[in-house]
Amino acid sequence: MSTVPELGRHSWPVMASVGGIVDHLRALLGDAVVAIVEHAGEVGVTVTRAGLVAAMTALRDDQALRLNQLIDICGVDYPDRIERFEIVYQLLSMAKNLRLRVKVSTDARTPVPSLTGVWPVAGWYERETWDCYGVLFDGNPDLRRILTDYGFEGHPFRKDFPLTGHVELRYSEEHKRVVYEPVKLAQDFRSFDFLSPWEGTDYALPGDEKAKSNG
Repeated sequence: MSTVPELGRHSWPVMASVGGIVDHLRALLGDAVVAIVEHAGEVGVTVTRAGLVAAMTALRDDQALRLNQLIDICGVDYPDRIERFEIVYQLLSMAKNLRLRVKVSTDARTPVPSLTGVWPVAGWYERETWDCYGVLFDGNPDLRRILTDYGFEGHPFRKDFPLTGHVELRYSEEHKRVVYEPVKLAQDFRSFDFLSPWEGTDYALPGDEKAKSNG
């Protein structure tokens, strides 16, 4: 007997329909809503920084949604924008089989309200976002680096962070320990001409003048 499921039946969970959720979100969140986008069966809502905590609390406690799990917090960097950073929150309702994406924007100096009072697990995610993007979270009781090393300079997920970084570490035979040093490239990768070796070059190499004199 074949164990392949029949067409139309699924052996995996299917997310609930988002029909009608847009109107419900507008009524529930009120003036905190900046924009709501529905695309590919998913809904994303952008809220104001000032209304973030109240909006998240409402989404968690609303019995029609019951989005009581914070799955993830991450950052996105848009350097050309005045408020260059978007903080993205992923919420899940196990009871309603529903997901919701919530976003808030900020610049490099203005802090975002912490959600540790709504979901304690937010503390870890906010630390990760601070470490990678440099976004401050007002009210986080332990905003320290969590992924990069002690004394790390800058925030590596920003689009303007140098690809080579600022420092490198290596094991020193002289000191018998790992040492930190400023990055020193053996040759500048930007000087490569990317020509195939059999195509030759358009510039003179040392010794070319000897070949011409012997010819």
